[in-house]
Amino acid sequence: MKIPFRTGFGYDVHAFAFNRKLILGGIEVPFDRGLLGHSDADVLLHAISDALLGAAALGDIGKHFPDTDPNYKDADSKILLSKVYQLIEGKGYILGNIDATIVMQRPKLAPFIDKMREIISSILKADVSQVSVKATTSEKLGFVGQEEGVEAFATVLIISKD
Repeated sequence: MKIPFRTGFGYDVHAFAFNRKLILGGIEVPFDRGLLGHSDADVLLHAISDALLGAAALGDIGKHFPDTDPNYKDADSKILLSKVYQLIEGKGYILGNIDATIVMQRPKLAPFIDKMREIISSILKADVSQVSVKATTSEKLGFVGQEEGVEAFATVLIISKD
């Protein structure tokens, strides 16, 4: 029996690194550091990808795009998200909605949120109203508050095409 809708949760974290671009939600955000990772280290798109894969019980992004595979070195996470969504569609589902949060002390992301939402909705063949992206700080607590890294959380709803 095919379930008419499913939910998924995703989480990702990356440490800051010098001499890297800060890529969040598919765009470059001006900052003095980027995020360390095998791919472009886009924590937001990685969390969304994991949430989608989880909703369809397809594992996680490490299973599909392992960091031991040189093909994914410096990979554009927009392409990875697109491949994840092809898997979701192949299982007979479409996106219902996404609610995602980026947690970082700085830079402030408000000027970039709308563009992130547009990019994500375009990749997922959805209306921008189906994609919520929020940003918050950790009030200077923990590794995020000490500006050592960034984390992102995402929940998704996928709906059966049938």
